[in-house]
Amino acid sequence: MIEPPMSMPSTHVARPPVRPRAGRSLVLAAVFVCAACGLVYELELVALASYLIGDSVTQASVVLSVMVFAMGVGSLLAKRLCCRAAVGFGLVEAALALVGGCSALVLYATFAWMGESRYVLVGFSLAIGVLIGAEIPLLMSLIQRTSGPEAGLRGRGRRTDDDASDDDPAGTVAELFAADYVGALVGGLAFPFLLLPWLGQLTGALLTGAVNAVAGGALVLWVFRRDMTPRSRALVVAANATVLAVLATATAHVGEFEGAARRAVYGDRVRVAVQTEMQEVVVTGGLAGPPELFLDGRLRVSGHDEQRYHEALVHPAMRGRHARVLILGGGDGLAAREALRYPGTASVTVVELDPGVVRIARTDPALAKLNGHAYRDRRTRVVYADAFRWLRSASGTYDVIVSDLPDPGITTSAKLYSAEFYGLAAGALADGGRLVVHAGPLTTRPRTYWTVEASLRAAGFATRPYGTRGRASGFPAGPDRTGGTRAAPADWGFILATTGPRPTLGLAPDAPRLRTLTPASLRTAARLADRTRPDDMIPSTLVHPRYGN
Repeated sequence: MIEPPMSMPSTHVARPPVRPRAGRSLVLAAVFVCAACGLVYELELVALASYLIGDSVTQASVVLSVMVFAMGVGSLLAKRLCCRAAVGFGLVEAALALVGGCSALVLYATFAWMGESRYVLVGFSLAIGVLIGAEIPLLMSLIQRTSGPEAGLRGRGRRTDDDASDDDPAGTVAELFAADYVGALVGGLAFPFLLLPWLGQLTGALLTGAVNAVAGGALVLWVFRRDMTPRSRALVVAANATVLAVLATATAHVGEFEGAARRAVYGDRVRVAVQTEMQEVVVTGGLAGPPELFLDGRLRVSGHDEQRYHEALVHPAMRGRHARVLILGGGDGLAAREALRYPGTASVTVVELDPGVVRIARTDPALAKLNGHAYRDRRTRVVYADAFRWLRSASGTYDVIVSDLPDPGITTSAKLYSAEFYGLAAGALADGGRLVVHAGPLTTRPRTYWTVEASLRAAGFATRPYGTRGRASGFPAGPDRTGGTRAAPADWGFILATTGPRPTLGLAPDAPRLRTLTPASLRTAARLADRTRPDDMIPSTLVHPRYGN
């Protein structure tokens, strides 16, 4: 944490062009605005790093710890500028506006064209932290400058309590930090509720930088212009004008940049790119060819080999009664397509968090064709909810539960692979019902896979691990990318579970004709999976998540 700076005397005695109380209020207003902008920069780095790199807990820890350390360094470095606090603050805010405003753009560019953004993330965290840390000592000097040598003498020579507070260092520090913390609150709330949904990551950061530059430049050029030489004033004006010009130019071309960056990441066949309230949804491929669906940059569906994944996911669980099917996730409609192929299926309930994914799966011609227009089937019902919360209040039981959720290696999904989550799923299963879970690639991340299996057993399930081979798509971890590697695992791991005896892998007597799955291939996959079972796996829980390795 940043300690309040010691009282620092001012070397200038020129009176500000405003009354002391007005000058003090303007400085506190600038503190408020700059603090809001600073927190937006922090949150923008955390959000974009979680999207580009994955593992939101690690990225938040890296950004915040590096930034807090850098703030301490910045506070020490700012001591050299306190003798020229006005020009120093004006230039620091111009630099912070430029670095913070362009940080999202540069971070996304390095990911799109270089494939790696970790070092850039740390660099921006350091630079922004140093500049934010330099603000407080400089602002302390400026706010003391608003109290001229005559401050405190009012009217008939009587000194009021308000005037006395102008010369009180403790009161000054309290007001300064109060404005700083309230500004941080406003910035923290504005980012997820205003900037991100309305403007997006890139434009939101650029606009924040512009506000930052205007606030810092206006304060010193108006209230403290007498503290600066004509040359210093010209320097601050030129710096802020240059920064605003750069930010305005970047904002004008941000659409073109996003298009070029998407082509660099996804190729030239991007057909749909939508930012929903929760994630970026991108569909690539031609209308005549197989589509690919990306969620926040992670390949969720590849039309080239999704049938291998969805047949292996759904059909082993349909062996037995399957009148009522519950699909957790699976907003693309492909798991529902497989369940609906059984004449004995009376209802399919899809619990999907993001309505935008379902909307695209319904309306995009290529995706709708791929999922067999599952959402037009009268047996299909969609619920928009978090799967964990929905299970806590779910009524009724299901013969089959299909967990088609994002990869367990993604931190935000860890609760959906916890022992507690599987305990809720057990309560929603009918007697003799089956639960099938996508548990990530078995060959490249076996510890993650077997942690899922251990969590199922901790919830009282008997398990049967198995997997299937996939087609290397060129994007990592199909159906999800994690770990920051560019290698694409060529397999998917699944676990079939029941609350009764250990389930037997096989296909239902009324199973439709399948293209990639046979009883023999299932038995082989189960034997291969069992050979990799370790002895020391510990289940993942809400208070001790164990995924991401």
